[in-house]
Amino acid sequence: MTGMVDHAGQLARGAQQMDVALSAGQAEQLLAYMALLNKWNKAYNLTAVRDPDEMVSRHLLDSLSILPFVADGRWLDVGSGGGMPGVILAIMRPDSQFTLLDSNGKKTRFLTQVKLELGLDNLQVVNSRVEAFTPEQAFDGIVSRAFSSLADFTSLTRHLSTSDTHWLAMKGLYPESELQALADDFTVITSEELAVPGCQASRHLLILRRTAQG
Repeated sequence: MTGMVDHAGQLARGAQQMDVALSAGQAEQLLAYMALLNKWNKAYNLTAVRDPDEMVSRHLLDSLSILPFVADGRWLDVGSGGGMPGVILAIMRPDSQFTLLDSNGKKTRFLTQVKLELGLDNLQVVNSRVEAFTPEQAFDGIVSRAFSSLADFTSLTRHLSTSDTHWLAMKGLYPESELQALADDFTVITSEELAVPGCQASRHLLILRRTAQG
């Protein structure tokens, strides 16, 4: 334990502030995931956040903040790393399917362990570069947190989408310059400034779609 910080209470209060309904089982799974992340981080370097007291806000609540924008369906978390936001979304949306993709073998080994220990049947882990990934079906939604620029994020995953796919890009500051470099057939349909309890930094979510070119 790190001092007297009550992580369960911190998570419950934060979720409540964001109007995210959290069942006891989901809260338990989220905290179990955080414990695994903390344990494996020492050897696997999964996240730069070393302090568990910061992990609730920086990882759990930050990932939960996009939940209202995650519709049911088949989702891909690109460059999932330590599993943000993919693991958190899989816990919260048990009826949807989540594929977590990362080219780093250590990170996908960790994610496979999370899947097994938390019993997340709706989660699939793929160790591959995104360009080489060719699933049988396209995805309804593609999400990334700090994976790459918007231009790279959309162009590298274009082959995994349909005309209805939504891209959710989690960003810090509003990425004005990145938007200039976006391909012509992509458009931002929503931009949300997210308020993450306990996080002072600016957080934005951009939702993009491919538009048919005439």
